[in-house]
Amino acid sequence: MRATTIHGTRDVRVEDVPDPAIRRPTDAIVKIAAGCVCGSDLWPYRGENPIQAGSTIGHECIGVVEEVGAEVSDFRPGDFVIVPFCTCDNSCPHCLAGVQSACVNLGMTASGQGEYALVGQADGSLVATDGVPDPELFASLLALSDVMPTGWHAAVSAGVTAGGSVVVVGDGAVGLCGVLAASVMGAETIIAMSRHESRQQLASAFGATHIVAERGREGAKAVKEITGGVGADAVLECVGTDDSMGAAFAVARPGAMVGFVGVPHGVELPVRKMFQKNVGLRGGIAPVRRYLPDLLDLVVAGRIDPGRVFDLTLPLEEAPEAYRAMDERRAIKVLLQP
Repeated sequence: MRATTIHGTRDVRVEDVPDPAIRRPTDAIVKIAAGCVCGSDLWPYRGENPIQAGSTIGHECIGVVEEVGAEVSDFRPGDFVIVPFCTCDNSCPHCLAGVQSACVNLGMTASGQGEYALVGQADGSLVATDGVPDPELFASLLALSDVMPTGWHAAVSAGVTAGGSVVVVGDGAVGLCGVLAASVMGAETIIAMSRHESRQQLASAFGATHIVAERGREGAKAVKEITGGVGADAVLECVGTDDSMGAAFAVARPGAMVGFVGVPHGVELPVRKMFQKNVGLRGGIAPVRRYLPDLLDLVVAGRIDPGRVFDLTLPLEEAPEAYRAMDERRAIKVLLQP
């Protein structure tokens, strides 16, 4: 099959690789209808994460079940499914506690930017749609494989409540989905920290009531002014750098919670400030399977349209350009069509 592979810093290619094959009786193979590039894919692309040269990359996809293992009972060839980026059995003690991203049989989709994907723990992981959906829904369904549940997890972890105030640090696809999540949860004041006009516009469309473009002390001062000198009840940290984490704690009111979903890179927690202000930190890898059914209902009902984070669509063969566009911030998120 054709799939995106990574070979070094800013070196991704689309090459012929072996078709995936059923390895375990709980596996399924999905023919991908749409995949995409994730902001977290940019870490290895930029040389920030170690790689195995020539390995496939990409962990978000939707498509049609092609083949199932002998122990898969809930799905059959022809089913249209959403593939969570982190696969799980959905039955171990951690899954039953709502932490499917720490499943004892945890796996990660490894060829979401290709023609086919091998899915482990298919019965526990996959979520089927009601028949083959309208292609106009593909983008929003694809967003449910990672970025929308991740933004939702940030909001849940931060304890967003109806009528409360929220600050979202990060204007990538996850941060924008965090804005959308906070809006659905009924937050009254939603402050998106963004310096890019197109992202500011989408944040506003998703429910942001205020935009703060400043950073550092000026950004914290602007948030304090908006919140009457108090700070935010909940903060969503959706980047993963030391600067973004520092910004999150700077705008949190005493007693607030910071929900973090940005993959941490070089983060040092301000423990003394957390202690003095009684500000907590909660989050991590999103348990996608936990949220997926409810988010699917919201998409189908037309209450949310997270697919709007895709502002560029390219054929799979142009995956290198997709990476360049996101790396250079010319695109928020790129959808790839096999």
